Amino acid sequence: MTGFEKGPILVTGASGGIGGATVRQLRAAGADVIAGGRDEAKLAKLARETGCTPLPFDLSSEASVRDALDQRDLWGVVNCGGFGGEIATPMDTDIAVFDKVISINARGALLVTKYASQSMIRRKKGGAIVNVSSQASLVALRGHISYGSSKAALDNITRVSALELGKFGIRVNSVNPTVVMTEMSAFYWGRPDIKDPFLAQMPLGRWATEDEIAAPIVFLLSDGASMITGVSLPIDGGFTAC
Repeated sequence: MTGFEKGPILVTGASGGIGGATVRQLRAAGADVIAGGRDEAKLAKLARETGCTPLPFDLSSEASVRDALDQRDLWGVVNCGGFGGEIATPMDTDIAVFDKVISINARGALLVTKYASQSMIRRKKGGAIVNVSSQASLVALRGHISYGSSKAALDNITRVSALELGKFGIRVNSVNPTVVMTEMSAFYWGRPDIKDPFLAQMPLGRWATEDEIAAPIVFLLSDGASMITGVSLPIDGGFTAC
């Protein structure tokens, strides 16, 4: 029994790689999935491919999140929407970019948790939330002052939410992936001076795939993880263990 028959699962950032892979795996497991994001064309394409329900909204706007989720029945949430920001040090970071990264990655996930948990509490069927964090919240990565800070905040949102929502039977966990080599990440992580020392430090010595991130997310939503809450789970090939 997966537990996915208990109600719909919202996946934010569904128009992205990890979000899309999560939607596909959840649908394959029989879940009723609502795919959230800003790119309506990509959401429509995902809906045609998987049978999910598209739900466009803006994570940076509380009104948009509230209007999208108000009175909507939910059992689960995957907070996968995010913004990478810039590669910068604390000495030269653009504070406007920092503010945007925090607004989407931490504040946006908190807004979704705020309004989705109201639905879960109202339905009295428990629930599960998985926040997609990063290895950048667990260890210091050069150039990642904005992104790492936003994901560290997200991990704390996970722990506090797990503490506060546990009495309602709602579990809250994070996954902390390593790099998935996409076109967007290749500009930095594909550079030999960055890639080679990084992978040399990782025991498994390779990048993750989108499906390798999605599978643990699906597990944490399932009944197989029914006694797991408040956890930040590295999916990083052992990088943060070194």
